[in-house]
Amino acid sequence: MRATILILLTLVAATLEGCTSYQPSGRFPFADSTQENVKVVTIPLPVIASSPNEGITYGGLSAFLVHNEKDEVTTLIAPQVNQNVNFGITASLYGAFYPSPQRSLEMNLSKSTRVNEDYEARLRDQTMMDGKLELNAFLFRFRDGSARFFGFQSTSEAENETNYADQELGFTLSAGYPILAHTQLVLGERFRQVRIGQGAVQGVHFIRDTFSSEAVPGSSGFSTHAQALSIVYSTLDSLTIPSSGVRAKATVEASIGALGSTGDYRHYEAELKGFYPLQDGRFISVGRVGYNQTLGDKVPFLERSVLGGETTLRGYGRNRFIDNSSLLCNLEERIRLFRWEVFGVQADWELAPFIDLGSVMKSLTDFKTRSFEFNPGVGFRAVVRPNIVGRIDIGIGREGPSVFVGLGYPF
Repeated sequence: MRATILILLTLVAATLEGCTSYQPSGRFPFADSTQENVKVVTIPLPVIASSPNEGITYGGLSAFLVHNEKDEVTTLIAPQVNQNVNFGITASLYGAFYPSPQRSLEMNLSKSTRVNEDYEARLRDQTMMDGKLELNAFLFRFRDGSARFFGFQSTSEAENETNYADQELGFTLSAGYPILAHTQLVLGERFRQVRIGQGAVQGVHFIRDTFSSEAVPGSSGFSTHAQALSIVYSTLDSLTIPSSGVRAKATVEASIGALGSTGDYRHYEAELKGFYPLQDGRFISVGRVGYNQTLGDKVPFLERSVLGGETTLRGYGRNRFIDNSSLLCNLEERIRLFRWEVFGVQADWELAPFIDLGSVMKSLTDFKTRSFEFNPGVGFRAVVRPNIVGRIDIGIGREGPSVFVGLGYPF
């Protein structure tokens, strides 16, 4: 959907040249101002990105990793130029800033010569009210010419594949406050304006040439303005790279036409994640189960329950399955193979065999075990603690293998 920034620092570091220098702290945003000079590790990297929707992207980047006095990476800046047969040449600038464990900022600026563009910023701040209030904000404007739609229900066929350009503008805001031990009450606000245009993938039909606007609500564009209420219970030991604990979340969200939405509908979501470490964290068993349901008349297709892609069913491209409801289960074993310091950066190399199970349906009453997709696969991870994860995930679905590369754990 958005320009992918691939920083597989340790997976290819042995074959690359890098350098370590000490630069004035004032040259870098959010660098430790108490230090006159900060350690900067510069690593030039080739970039190879692959996904079922976008195809193969290749190019190069330079990763600048700024360290604090504890030798932790607190800033990552990565300018990148790449080439893709569908989008032409893309120039990107990615930045991730971690001035403290309670605050983080991520941004991405990207522009392609054909269709694609991406401008987004994500902020998390837990420094207010003695650390009790957690604020999250996500602002975005993007256009993705690789988007796909195959039809509704789990029986949608690959032969019905269509392409379109998904152009969106919006924001997501949330504020969480503790109400019980390990339990937050979270209020959320979301705005999303979607325009549907001609896609960038040659040889694939345009969505409105195959599906009518009546059959696929929202395929001519829509707007969503929704308010959400969530209860979150968490005993995780880290927000960014957890290794133990559980996190449970239940959400009710309402989209109201009187407040600017295209239609009135309701969204319900429940999710449970668990992390169980063994042998001092060398083995971490991770599991997630999730349920989604959207109720209403003429709900836009992109506002329904969606499966497929790097965070759900990794054997398929993004948004492969769409319907009113979905069930999902992800299981993986994160195995630390070894720790290796390269260019002054200590990283954990991980192997992560996984199984993804999931299905979409009109409602839970239509649940059928034979409709579930079974996607086995394996992941390769490079973890630079306490903030950065580079990953490659290879999943196998009925339509063949899928490869995803990017930053952060899938869940």
